Amino acid sequence: MSEYDIAIIGGDGIGPEVTAQAVRVLDTASEIFGFSTRKTEYPFGTDHYLATDEIFPDAAFEEVKGMDAIFLGAIGDPRVPVGMIEFGVIAKLRFELDLYINLRPIKLYDASLCPLKDKGPEDIDMLIVRENTECAYTGMHGFAHKGQALEVATQTMVYTRAGVERAVRYAFELAQDRPRNQVTLIDKANAVRAQDIWTRVFAEVAAEYPETKTDHAYVDAACMWMVKNPEWFDVAVTPNLFGDIVTDLGAMLQGGMGIAASGNIHPGRVSLFEPIHGSAPKYRGKNVASPVAAVMAVSMMLDFLGEKKAAEVVEGSIRALLSSGELKGVGTGMHSTDAVGDMVVRELRTAAAKV
Repeated sequence: MSEYDIAIIGGDGIGPEVTAQAVRVLDTASEIFGFSTRKTEYPFGTDHYLATDEIFPDAAFEEVKGMDAIFLGAIGDPRVPVGMIEFGVIAKLRFELDLYINLRPIKLYDASLCPLKDKGPEDIDMLIVRENTECAYTGMHGFAHKGQALEVATQTMVYTRAGVERAVRYAFELAQDRPRNQVTLIDKANAVRAQDIWTRVFAEVAAEYPETKTDHAYVDAACMWMVKNPEWFDVAVTPNLFGDIVTDLGAMLQGGMGIAASGNIHPGRVSLFEPIHGSAPKYRGKNVASPVAAVMAVSMMLDFLGEKKAAEVVEGSIRALLSSGELKGVGTGMHSTDAVGDMVVRELRTAAAKV
């Protein structure tokens, strides 16, 4: 029996509530598909910081580094300065564990969820590969004459050949297992000339995959085409900043933030999985936040761990609930958090019995 060590960080706001339901689904899947998990829960988030003045202590971080995967509920709280907990938890994990891929599946499960006219599940099924450790997010910024009339603020975008190449290559490898086998580069190299490194590296890697179709879109055009013709996209790869933007647009195409999940991945090493909806502190403790995105993050985590069948059935359970109309969407308050967890666990058992 395979056994996996999983770090669980519920975090802030609705994070602990959606995480609790995601863990229920994980436990059910492990029971059904014959693997086990050793889960270690960590309290890190704003409450913990306000009580202890610590964000993510080194001893705990060393423990997490030795695990198979990390599940994160949500981080962020207005009681502390903007970015403090986010940089102390999420950014620390991304950068210090070198989680160089942010993988965002954008898949529509039912036409009723999509805000676009005449688009259905056959039109929206893409994978966005966002480079996750470079670009404008490396923290290389500064201010001169701060607070004065002639204040200057700078932020440096950083791209390394190694960082670009490994993200591009990951995208091409993903495309090999998809029927369309196509990779689109999304950049802004015509205006941000440093991104010419993306153009050149993409062409070099593409030459190694002659059977893979390639395409290119500047980020402004990509946003336009994602709305007008989302069926054009299969796998797309993009720098960190643009990936942050286009994946939220993609989330809305598939039904909103309440369904979207992501993986922060370093292949072969401990990696992080999370819903992308944020902490929504005003809904904390009200049992109204949908845990669907958290459950989808569990599906991604299971796929990463090699439990492919379990991942497929967890995802299929969400698809079945949405397409049947039993799960009437993923908006806050449409169902209670606990009720959605109950639905998914029941559907998971039903679906597994048919496998």
